[in-house]
Amino acid sequence: MSYKGFKIKLATMVCALLMVFACQNGFAQTTETVDADNVEAVAEAAQEEVFDAGPFIIEHVIDSYGWHICGSGEKSVTIPLPVILFNEGRPVVFLSNKFHHGEAAYNGYAMGWEENTKGRIVKLEGNYSDYTGHLEEGEAYANHVCKWDISITKNVCALLISIILITCIFLSVAKRYREHPDEVPSGLQALVEPLIVFIQDEVITPSLGKNSNKYAPYLLTLFFFIFLNNMLGIVPIFPGGANLTGNIAVTGILALITFFVTTFSSGKEYWKDIFNTPGVPWWLKVPLPLMPLVETIGIFTKPFVLMVRLFANITAGHIITLAFVSLIFIFGQMNPVIGWAVSPVSIFFYIFMGLMELLVAFIQAFVFTLLSAMYIGMAIGEEEHEEKTAMVEA
Repeated sequence: MSYKGFKIKLATMVCALLMVFACQNGFAQTTETVDADNVEAVAEAAQEEVFDAGPFIIEHVIDSYGWHICGSGEKSVTIPLPVILFNEGRPVVFLSNKFHHGEAAYNGYAMGWEENTKGRIVKLEGNYSDYTGHLEEGEAYANHVCKWDISITKNVCALLISIILITCIFLSVAKRYREHPDEVPSGLQALVEPLIVFIQDEVITPSLGKNSNKYAPYLLTLFFFIFLNNMLGIVPIFPGGANLTGNIAVTGILALITFFVTTFSSGKEYWKDIFNTPGVPWWLKVPLPLMPLVETIGIFTKPFVLMVRLFANITAGHIITLAFVSLIFIFGQMNPVIGWAVSPVSIFFYIFMGLMELLVAFIQAFVFTLLSAMYIGMAIGEEEHEEKTAMVEA
């Protein structure tokens, strides 16, 4: 057996054991022996603990105030993150574990439980304005959402980790280039250099021509930031597991930066063609300014497409993967035997989707960088612009 084949089989076996272990823990309560006097209480408890795939998937996709490691409920292991609020002009700082999985209040602050406040921090009012302790379920609490919340959430923490990793990787690679310019690349240098050359030769240079060196730092940073965070999102253990590039706020900021770079780098020919598109009948530009309106809308739809494309593809991948995991517990609630029977199928598709996500992680980073380079390339340089215009007219 080759070493590569051994690694693949070992990884498959580990994933299978982990899934079976999770399945066994999930069904432990259904096979527990109870006294006759407690049958009714256990039945009610089991009914309350019915597995719901919807919240399970959403909780793993959205942002949170703590970094969940393993377990569930009171037995979960979570890294608490700093909660930073501003109330009446004064800062309030504490760790998220003060909320005890959302079941307690701390100094009058709690996790929202209503439909419009769920997942957000609220300030209790009245008799509970300074309350610290357990919150009774079903009791009405006057509250309002905290307006100034700059907490270090899971996605913020993942963003800081990715920035540190990218900085360390490229400083290390740059140092090796300076110290050993003529040696064959090895280690991180051998891993990063082919990606840099590929993006430079296949994306940046064809799109930007003589201006490629000017915009290469931004586009390479964009590619590696998206690619690294896509990869970290696939890893189920810390520091992975955060859905950073599946957060529309993050993808929106990336698209907005590309929009600003495109807009402020554009030349006069770019704006001239927006309001006087070549090859279009005059009556669509003068008496009925349909084309200028379409081109103006296109300025804003381009970054919008960038934002939605990355967000939708990464989030969809996570949801599908978690859905296959959920099948084990859904069928297991019907019958433990069915749960065990479905497990191999779910594990197979889970591994298959994991491999697909590895491919999607690269493709989405590549597509985002490619489209950004094309948008910038269409906005700069008269020579390149004239060539593209001639191709359109032909």
